[in-house]
Amino acid sequence: MVTLTWPLAAPAPEDMRWLRVEEPSAVAACRAAAASLAGRLRFPAARTDELALAVTEAASNLHKHAREGLLLIRIGRDGGTPGLELVTIDKGPGFRDASLAMRDGHSTSGTLGIGLGAIRRLADFCDLYSVPGHGTALAARFWPERQQPVIECAGLIRPISGENECGDNFGAVHTGGTTTGVLCDGLGHGPLAASAAAVAVAAVIEAVLADPRTEPAALVERAHRRMGHTRGGAIGVVQLTGETARFSGLGNITATLLVGGTRRNMLSVPGIAGHQARTIRQYEYDVAPGTSVILHSDGISSRWEAAALPGLGARDPLVIAAAVLAEAGSHRDDAGVLVLRP
Repeated sequence: MVTLTWPLAAPAPEDMRWLRVEEPSAVAACRAAAASLAGRLRFPAARTDELALAVTEAASNLHKHAREGLLLIRIGRDGGTPGLELVTIDKGPGFRDASLAMRDGHSTSGTLGIGLGAIRRLADFCDLYSVPGHGTALAARFWPERQQPVIECAGLIRPISGENECGDNFGAVHTGGTTTGVLCDGLGHGPLAASAAAVAVAAVIEAVLADPRTEPAALVERAHRRMGHTRGGAIGVVQLTGETARFSGLGNITATLLVGGTRRNMLSVPGIAGHQARTIRQYEYDVAPGTSVILHSDGISSRWEAAALPGLGARDPLVIAAAVLAEAGSHRDDAGVLVLRP
């Protein structure tokens, strides 16, 4: 097993492609996007062919069975070797038995049923999460040479419809037994919002790398000062050490401790990082074994219910992020989500 290196960073716009899969022609577009990114990473020809087949199967499955299907192909640079990540989300009917759906020969439409099973075989990692009536989230990872990494955190960002750059940004770093994660939602949309969020995330990650003892409230304060020349935004910083989570938030960032079928929200204070911050506070929470920590922007409704997504907290962080985005994400706003495991 290989443990991914740190820090974790959101992909640049040129490193990711979100594609709607509503027409048959979208399948070819998804395959072409995957091949283009694989070429940039110098995937061997045989591995590129495997990736293209997996993406074709994933996109075809969305077209045939899903509603509001979206496919993401992106470069992940948080490991020792850059790889590609495939994510699909939809508002379809979902599967009653996701593990059965991943087996070769299973079909809900009278076809051969080899699509999802093929993705599982071809990918270095593949997982499917689905609940009837709540759609489906699929996540898969591919490296030029096969490997099985240990994934400790993951994030997703999706720009508002019509924009290329996302105003949400995230980062995470692990130092000395402590994991620190940050999510920022730049005010508004487009390049100026993206710039504000990038400034905030860089301020936090740089500070933690310089002094791992820096606590969340001080990190939010630092980001607030750095963002003074930007349009500002909302920011949340969480720090996980052992069985303790410390959180500081300024503005509308939702922070949740998800364990079992329950979620516990962490407190944030009103304000706009870079412009309005009367008081920056920090709160401490006990973290039970098996907890996943989720931060997301207001492009994802805070009203999603943990009970409606049974067993989600125990899944891979990228699957958790994708399922939350599928369940509660809005196309009328930038959306960002970061998932950490203590």
